[in-house]
Amino acid sequence: MTIHRWTLFGLLGVAGLAFWLLVAGPSDLLGIDTGNAGMVLLVGTAWGSLYAISQMPRGDGEQVIAPGEWKAWVGLGFMVVAIVYFLTHVQVFAYGGPANNPDANRVGRNLVMLLIAWTVLSGVLKSRWHGAVEEDERDRQIEAQASGWGYRAMTVYVIGLALLVGFSPADRLEWATHFMIGNLLVLSLMVACLFEYTAKVTYYLRDRR
Repeated sequence: MTIHRWTLFGLLGVAGLAFWLLVAGPSDLLGIDTGNAGMVLLVGTAWGSLYAISQMPRGDGEQVIAPGEWKAWVGLGFMVVAIVYFLTHVQVFAYGGPANNPDANRVGRNLVMLLIAWTVLSGVLKSRWHGAVEEDERDRQIEAQASGWGYRAMTVYVIGLALLVGFSPADRLEWATHFMIGNLLVLSLMVACLFEYTAKVTYYLRDRR
């Protein structure tokens, strides 16, 4: 099975439209929640792309690129989308709480949907190397080094947030509700994952060169 060029351009076009709906589109279009629509389009595009890849015969390029690197690229892509989506809607967490904040619930629901899709797609991608060696000593070394980058990024983020809240005048902290702080702490985990996957991709690229 091969992926035709027009199919690739079509998938990229749908993914671009989905990303625009998520981060820059109107909140409502013809009575449809554009955030939900964008998330469905994005997940569908990712699933279709990875499914097509999983059905293709393995070529020489895949013998060079390790399974760990493929997983790192997929994780990096999902994490970039999740963080950009979170930051473009972060203002919805500045008021109320989960019980009386439908906008925040919508954002949280879309992020959970993205996480579930990432988990499912990772399983599809893993089946690509069924029966093959997926991890060796080099992969474990890269994993350990990348985890260190993620840990340091989260440490710096949390310390920075604590300093910001602790040393800012009270009249400038109207945004710092308990709901906002809680979600910003969740963001620290996402930032840690972003740095970890970025480090993995960098280490794999450097190793191959």
